[in-house]
Amino acid sequence: MDFGLVLQTDPPGARTVERMRRAEELGFTHGWTFDSCVLWQEPFVLYSRILAATELLRVGPMVTNPSTRAWEVTASAFATLNEMYGPRTVCGIGRGDSAMRVAGRRPATLARMEEAIGAIRDLAEGREADVDGAPVRLPWVESGRLPVWAAAYGPKALAMAGRVADGFILQLADPSLTEWMVDAVRRSAREAGRDPDALSICVAAPAYVTDGTPEGLAHAREQCRWFGGMVGNHVADLVARYGPASGAVPQELTDYIRERRGYDYAHHGRTGNPDTAFVPDAIVDRFCVLGPPEEHRRRMKELRALGVDQFALYAMHDAVDEVAVTYGAEVIPALRG
Repeated sequence: MDFGLVLQTDPPGARTVERMRRAEELGFTHGWTFDSCVLWQEPFVLYSRILAATELLRVGPMVTNPSTRAWEVTASAFATLNEMYGPRTVCGIGRGDSAMRVAGRRPATLARMEEAIGAIRDLAEGREADVDGAPVRLPWVESGRLPVWAAAYGPKALAMAGRVADGFILQLADPSLTEWMVDAVRRSAREAGRDPDALSICVAAPAYVTDGTPEGLAHAREQCRWFGGMVGNHVADLVARYGPASGAVPQELTDYIRERRGYDYAHHGRTGNPDTAFVPDAIVDRFCVLGPPEEHRRRMKELRALGVDQFALYAMHDAVDEVAVTYGAEVIPALRG
């Protein structure tokens, strides 16, 4: 099982680079960042520095989107990094929740996202692609490799991920929901004539290591409650699309957002987000990984048994460095042994 570290690109940029360098030393194989250029620093600038400071770490956005940059720009950025540092990038992509909405625009449609996946991958790997009706090719790309992993929750998005993506990103760590969604993605891949086992499965969620006391758990919950609000944005989109009682997604995923009253993206991904008070403790416990090291090892083994290839640790709380060190010493070795 691989492990990734996910950071927001808050300034100073040098700190992000150093944390990623240290993550490789600790045994992490992937370094991911958010990609909302209004809220945080431009990640592709930092990727070059991170790749230069590491030897094997793979980097990429969790996640980019089809709308912030033209597809040929995104593909060229990845292809440039791969030419300079070897094939060490992964393109995580979604519809564009925070990146688009914070700028007052709507996320991309699933159809647009599916087109982007194929075009960005083709361009970055040296093939011609259709970009808004025009044939485009990057002539300087002689060969390349760019896995594109799709973030998804709803049934249509899960089907699309299985049909065209190289991997699936699920942003929550609840085992029962993970099993349901991974099965949906693999079923779609099988129906499309693809090998479902060839898809990389990545679960991404906050992790917070506690001392085992009730006080420590209460603190961890408050540090990670923002995540339930972020997931709630996507769930709210599903409810709006399919209806609250459609059965299109598990009821347990939709029940908790009934008390949701809106969302200010100025606080996106931040501890203390005032728009996440509706998120109950039970959801924080299910969606995140909280507790002493043995609880983290137990949850990782449970996810691995469901076919998860990578756990990407969201480190957006007051113990970024501490949780990375603990994973490096007490969790990653146990899952690789």
